[in-house]
Amino acid sequence: MHNLEQIVTFGHAGTSPALMGKCAKSGISLVFMSRNGNFLARVEGEIRGNVLLRREQYRIADNPEKSLAIAKNCICAKIFNSRWVLERMTRDHAPRIDCDKFAQKSQFLKDAVNKAESAPDMDTLRGIEGEAATVYFSVFDDMILQQKDDFYFHTRNRRPPLDRVNALLSFSYSLMTNMCASGLDAVGLDPYVGFMHTDKPGRKSLALDIVEEFRSVFCDRFVLTLINKRLIQPEHFDIREDGAVYLSEQGRRIFIENWQKRKYEELRHPYLNEKMQWGMLPYVQSLLLARMIREDLDCYPPFLWK
Repeated sequence: MHNLEQIVTFGHAGTSPALMGKCAKSGISLVFMSRNGNFLARVEGEIRGNVLLRREQYRIADNPEKSLAIAKNCICAKIFNSRWVLERMTRDHAPRIDCDKFAQKSQFLKDAVNKAESAPDMDTLRGIEGEAATVYFSVFDDMILQQKDDFYFHTRNRRPPLDRVNALLSFSYSLMTNMCASGLDAVGLDPYVGFMHTDKPGRKSLALDIVEEFRSVFCDRFVLTLINKRLIQPEHFDIREDGAVYLSEQGRRIFIENWQKRKYEELRHPYLNEKMQWGMLPYVQSLLLARMIREDLDCYPPFLWK
């Protein structure tokens, strides 16, 4: 089991109490999801980390000014990374897209980063983030270069996803959220107490804060790669009577196999200036956040990609 990092089950597959205990003791995340890829539960062992770290996390969460400072960094990183996804698309596929339109959207996102930095309160920050997301997704369909008849994006929809692209996005966001929750738990933070996402029973609010940095740069680019390289096909989806679209069993297998390959690809961390695998980023960002909460860092350095 020393080679295992995480076990994710779908549908009605179960595990014995002995296996659950072994996974918890070995630090292996055991996640149960529905056949449609919706999160159900995660097996956790004894809570790690010291109580002083978590108590300081709770104090920051209850302090609007300190919470806003961390939330700003997360959202600025989200918008910054979204912009550079558009810039990378312009660089790599200029003949196949409307470069003027992409340049206009990129400039809007650049301005939105500056606005987010100076947001006076959380509601204003949420408004800036929502507007930036709308602008970013307005050209998402243009980044789909293959299989256009079967893979198209008009608007973001979920619970349930109503087209193949949204089904892929929702599945990737769910997996990344679990990775961030595992990273936060590993460094001793409480994944359920966030700074921008408010407390809600059963919601991993802090994991949702951290995952904002990875939505466009990891999840969205991964989904576009699956489609544009024809790794995923229309027949890998199930369409329900109510219009809901989900990955089939074969589709999930293809998705996860390629997801794992993507996690093992390397990059240089922009803040630490060290080479590491993409799959390590949620843990590394959790560690940096813990250092900031312990006051080893002046502020939280979010993940910025180019």
